This record gives sequence, structure tokens and C-alpha cells, in this order.
Amino acid sequence: MHKPRTFHFAAAVIAAGLVLAGCAPAPTTSSDGPQTAAPVAPSGSPAAAAQAPKKPVTGEDPLKLPVGSLYKNPSNNRNEVILADVRHTAVLIGDSQSQPEGSWPRAALGSIGYKVYTVGRGGTGFVAATATTGNYIDALQRGDWVLPFGTPPLIVIQGGGNDAARNASDEQITANANRLIVTLRKRYPLAKIAMIGTLAKGADDGGGRRTQVDALLGTIAAKAGAPFFSVGDWITKYHVAGDLVDGVHLNAAGHAKLSGILAADMAAAGLRLQPDPAG
Repeated sequence: MHKPRTFHFAAAVIAAGLVLAGCAPAPTTSSDGPQTAAPVAPSGSPAAAAQAPKKPVTGEDPLKLPVGSLYKNPSNNRNEVILADVRHTAVLIGDSQSQPEGSWPRAALGSIGYKVYTVGRGGTGFVAATATTGNYIDALQRGDWVLPFGTPPLIVIQGGGNDAARNASDEQITANANRLIVTLRKRYPLAKIAMIGTLAKGADDGGGRRTQVDALLGTIAAKAGAPFFSVGDWITKYHVAGDLVDGVHLNAAGHAKLSGILAADMAAAGLRLQPDPAG
């Protein structure tokens, strides 16, 4: 029987009024399957472009719009995508660790009951950006990718690897991570927010800056009152170095190994999707 690992769980997240997160995003599917933002590419390959509708709809009932429509929400003046089942969907903001279909964060969320809508891009992070996509907070603010209409029960932020690779400072990472958390809480006051750290080898096994960024994100999450899942030594701890395709990204077997571990930790933290109330 699987024994849950130790994870960091800070004081209560946002009060939830409902009962019920570099490479590439994955395709939107039907209402009975995972919901994600764009075409999938293998881990380690360039990010695929988003496939959101080009023109947002305004002045219509969003509940009557087709799934995948882009809706201009007058309450926040933001474009938002219409999902088939936002009440049972976790939003995952991440880099190339999260983007491939079957990735360890996506599969973990699926294992604890959620459909998953994935945003973010490979090569980005709290500070890191690409030529076409800003870092997490800038990309959100300028519309490089869009969040869903309605209230998802859970938002998970994963990342830090690209920030480590580009030597982003602790101060830069902290400032942008805090901006992102504040923005998400304002946008979705009833959603829980959790964070997944930076996948790395152990500190004594060459984890380096990646392990340091993982620890920094844990401190940020604790101060924000968000559950945090430290993965800054998982490559060493769970013996997946042989499943790395390029020293950073996992093959399918590695994703499968870590997804089960993360799912157990998330369930132990109380993040499993709760059933709808009867009647």
C-alpha cells in the first residue's frame, strides 16, 4: 500500500465556498475527458501555440456559449474560455513539466478526481519568458493564455525550473510569484490555490539552483497560506534519473512514477475533488 510522502502544508488556503497546477500544452477534449489548452508536444520539444478563438464574444449569456468559446467577462474585463465542466476542473499553470499530456502534475490531478485545464508554456516560469509568451503573471495579464470562465475548485501553480536555469534572483521570483497568487485570488476568490515546486535532484546530488528555487517556492507558499508540494529532490529520492530524456524532462515511465507519488501527497493534503452535494 502506498505510503504518502512528507509535504509542506501551510495554514488554510482561501475559504472555499464550493463543495465539490520548459514544453507544450495539450488539446481540448470532450466534456468526459481532460480539458487542456492547446496541442500537445512531447516533453522537451518546443511549445505549441495556443489555439484559443481569435475574437471574444461579448453581450451574450456565457452559459449558452459553445465549449471553447472565448468570452469577454464584463466583471473583470478579461477574456475567458468556456469549459464544459469548470466545477470539476483544476487549472494547472506550469512549464514543460506540466504541459505534455500524461505529465506527472496533470496525471496526479486526474487521479484525485479532476479534469485538467493547462496553461503556461515551456520555457516560462515566475520570471522566465520566451519570445512569444511572458512569464506566468505577465502572460496572464496581457492575455498570452486565458483562464476559464466560472469558478474552478482548484488552481495549481507549478514551475521554477526555467527561472533556475536563467539565474533569476530570489527577489524576482518572490515578487512575481506573490503577484500571481494575489491576482488569482482576486480572480477566483472561492478557489483553492496550491503550488508544486521545482523538480530536481537532491541538494547533495547536483540539485543546485533548481533545489534552491524549490525551497524558495515553499517559503512563498507558506507565507501565502497555500499547500506546497516540494519536489526539489524527487529525481534522486524516487530514482527517476534513468527516466530523464535530457537531464531535465521525464519520459513516459518517469511521468507515471511521479504522478502516483504526487497524487497520494495531494490526497493526503485534502485536495481530492469532493463529490457534488446530494439532491
